[in-house]
Amino acid sequence: MVRYIGVENVTRLVRAIGVEPYLVGLSRYIEDDFRRWPRFDKVPRIASHSPDGVIELMPTSDGTLYGFKYVNGHPANTLAGLQTVTGFGVLADVATGYPQLLAEMTVTTALRTAATSALAARYLARPEARTMALIGLGSQAEFQALGFHAINGIDRLRVFDIDEAATAKFLANMDGRDLVIEVARSAEAAVEGADIITTVTADKRRATILSDNMVGAGVHINAVGGDCPGKTELQREILMRADIFVELPEQTRVEGEIQQLAPDHPVTELWRVIAGEVPGRRSREQITLFDSVGFAIEDFAALRHLRDLADETGFYQDIDLIPAPRDPRNLFGLISATDHALAPLEA
Repeated sequence: MVRYIGVENVTRLVRAIGVEPYLVGLSRYIEDDFRRWPRFDKVPRIASHSPDGVIELMPTSDGTLYGFKYVNGHPANTLAGLQTVTGFGVLADVATGYPQLLAEMTVTTALRTAATSALAARYLARPEARTMALIGLGSQAEFQALGFHAINGIDRLRVFDIDEAATAKFLANMDGRDLVIEVARSAEAAVEGADIITTVTADKRRATILSDNMVGAGVHINAVGGDCPGKTELQREILMRADIFVELPEQTRVEGEIQQLAPDHPVTELWRVIAGEVPGRRSREQITLFDSVGFAIEDFAALRHLRDLADETGFYQDIDLIPAPRDPRNLFGLISATDHALAPLEA
């Protein structure tokens, strides 16, 4: 049997624990896996692009477990009442090749993206940062807001979206939370006085969500929305002023904000900061930028976290994904209706 954690059990699990405690715990798993980054197989995600969007596979292994995520990104899906991003993931035993866990990764990806963003800010933002500008109030916004509140102590949000319905949705979901939220009249107004700026828009195009004159000294930028070729959110001049931190450079140079820069433009791998090999923020005036595109090791950590919580809470099902004949060499016996081919159900 293979453990299966579907949407219903993931949402039950998060509700039982609480969104913010869940994000704090998840950030610890991600931090632990970043500290052992050299142990992992690392390849840029395998992408199949079409005019409508992208379908990707994101694999990695630490030598004991193998994991991958299937994920899509189709911005026009919302017009048909569909999610822009959906996904599922697998953890498997390297020694046998047998899958151990199959899980939804649509909700889980939103959680791990927010946890990774907030974790990066712990190392890159000024320690006293308490105000964040949040530009783009789509499906990721609430997760980002709560992640930064739980992990970084952000208690004031200045938010902006061109879509009034998205703003109303965000405010309704944040009602009753311990956050002061101000709706700004523009992106420029949102960033005034902000210690951290998070951009998380959805359109797959080169856009200037954040221009150079909007970014002052000492700000940390969490650039989440630019995550595929041809899609960016920041004006190039900001990148030239900032110290840039990335997950896997080979992937980020193709998909992230730094696709606007020369291939040899210097960047720092975030895992090196978390592992203590190199400094993150070095001064109060430094502008830091986390050019976040998402990487397989973060999904691997999210699947481990989900598996361990499911073990503790029982929020999972067992499914018969892998056949188990009595004689492993007699696979055909399963379909020829020979009873002796089947292993006992309890095996």
